[in-house]
Amino acid sequence: MQSDNNCDPDRPPHPGIFPTRETGKSDHQPAERSVDFPVSVVLPAGGTGERTGLQTPKQFWSFLGRPLISYTIQAFERVSWIQSIVVVVAKENMDLMTDIIQRFQHRKVRVVPGGSTRHRSICNGVLALGEGEEERPAADRPKVVIIHDAVRPFVEEDFLYKIAMAAKEQGAAGAIRPLVSTVIATTSEGYLDHSLERAKYRASEMPQGFTYDVIYQAYQRCSESDFEFGTECLHLALQYCGTNAKLIQGPPTLWKVTYKRDLAAAESIIKETLSRSACVITDGSAQAGTLADAIQKAVGALNMELDVIPDLMGENARYLLKEWNFIQVSVNRSCLSEVEAILTDLEAANRALLHPLIVIWVHLSGSDELSISGRMVEPAAFMNLASAAKLRNILLYGIKLHQSKMTSLSLVVLLLLSLSGH
Repeated sequence: MQSDNNCDPDRPPHPGIFPTRETGKSDHQPAERSVDFPVSVVLPAGGTGERTGLQTPKQFWSFLGRPLISYTIQAFERVSWIQSIVVVVAKENMDLMTDIIQRFQHRKVRVVPGGSTRHRSICNGVLALGEGEEERPAADRPKVVIIHDAVRPFVEEDFLYKIAMAAKEQGAAGAIRPLVSTVIATTSEGYLDHSLERAKYRASEMPQGFTYDVIYQAYQRCSESDFEFGTECLHLALQYCGTNAKLIQGPPTLWKVTYKRDLAAAESIIKETLSRSACVITDGSAQAGTLADAIQKAVGALNMELDVIPDLMGENARYLLKEWNFIQVSVNRSCLSEVEAILTDLEAANRALLHPLIVIWVHLSGSDELSISGRMVEPAAFMNLASAAKLRNILLYGIKLHQSKMTSLSLVVLLLLSLSGH
């Protein structure tokens, strides 16, 4: 495929492909969809973030130890049927983006430099997907290209599926949302000219999907003015390819981080999401099982998902790959070595690389003594273990419960303080 002269001429012919890492699939996702055609993603991330008032572009603003764009990439990496992801960034941020991909071990991702405008950057990403297609089998080429903003991290698989399927059938598809405010037109003197009937209009959102041929041809045919001033990909598909996009009502979670306050909102949502699920490990003890049942009842009103398992062996090892927290219940003779084993397993699974996680040790006993490897120790031993875990992005909490004082209130306080403390 020949390069388009309208696209950035400084784009390298063969953008780098970075190391991959297989990660577990999130069980927060719907049942896996069947997609029998290749799908790729273009993430334009060349914005300067002027409206946030920050020196760092918003896509690189970090919270919970990771930049915003990493969360967006992860949302697509969770989807097994997405073949590849192209991230388009400003030339001066190429090294930064490369470091992010390597540091957080993102997979199926390549980086290309963007152009001076949004359409030029997206064009570069689309062309990168088709590079070398003469040498590649047809089955490896994307049938559908999904374009999504790097600063919309909360897109989910079920909606991506709708966009991909509609794009394949119609040639183009896009997300829409109801207008929140009435749109008005003003005169040159600054007076009201007219207003639009809000019920007839919708806000165009991301993601948008296209067959590769449609989006490629649209960029081949569009004008210099489109490249310089345009922002709507669906319009290019309609104007230059005659492809009328299927519009799909999107969920409220498609909102875009635009202003500084949105960064705090995004962090809050991510924290809430990470604290919704926990796995209680009982080691097969009947008393621990009773306590686990009490915990389930206590969190029933907190919109949390709680699974109870005896251990992390065999089939239960899959919980190490979920975005869940852990509650280890130890009864009487139990010791800190059980907690150490969980921390070791989590480290081996590389679970804390992408976000912090919580491990809670609930020690149910009739005495005030703790033990580790069969020996009595001071609480300082647990504190040392917690300090070491924190360096690995794991927040370790410990609560000792006397059997005679085990109340639902204690359990609620335990979970609220620990999980919401993310």
